[in-house]
Amino acid sequence: MSRIHDMGGRYGTGPVDPGQSDDAPFTADWQKRAHAVTTLSMPLGQWNIDMRRHARERLAPKDYTRFTYYEKWIAAVTDMLVAGQVLSNADLTGDETPALDEAITARKASADQVRAAAGKRFPYTRETETKAKYAPGDAVMTLSHAGNRLVDGGHTRLPAYAVGARGRILLSHGEHVFPDSNAHGLGEAPQPLYTVVFPASELWTHPEHPDDEVTLDLWESYLEPA
Repeated sequence: MSRIHDMGGRYGTGPVDPGQSDDAPFTADWQKRAHAVTTLSMPLGQWNIDMRRHARERLAPKDYTRFTYYEKWIAAVTDMLVAGQVLSNADLTGDETPALDEAITARKASADQVRAAAGKRFPYTRETETKAKYAPGDAVMTLSHAGNRLVDGGHTRLPAYAVGARGRILLSHGEHVFPDSNAHGLGEAPQPLYTVVFPASELWTHPEHPDDEVTLDLWESYLEPA
């Protein structure tokens, strides 16, 4: 069953409002703090970016639909800090600053580390001896279900609207960390990543523009020969 966050291709939710832009990603100071708290809490709870995404996906549907973008960030990082025993529910509701144990405090980032990490992108490419199964131009089909094959109800990057669709390989990006595994602490399990092109008619019964194409970045295990 798809979670509430998997909204791509659905009807009835209104137009997409891009809102913030790359030039002005924040519209209020609290959003900057939400971004900073989430990023700098990472070494405390020892989670990775895929775990962060999955934490936002697991928010209660009523909260996910009413929260703004950075409210989702704050709610998710709060859940992760409690689950990782960095904070307790009492810490969150009390008036006093929580006392962190020495093992957690030792993992906090220094001011210099914060400045060095600001805006830095960490590559998720990996090099192994695995050979890509597909090449540009190959016809492929996505799996018939979008669920995580490793963890029931787990994180996956195959959107529900693209299951069972036929497309063609446009680009091969080498091997990347596999989010379905990495989000659950099962290791990086890198595998080939591709950009796949799908005709709109493969994704929707009555596409508004039948000649349009949609490109998706998909891991090799999401695909099979068409």
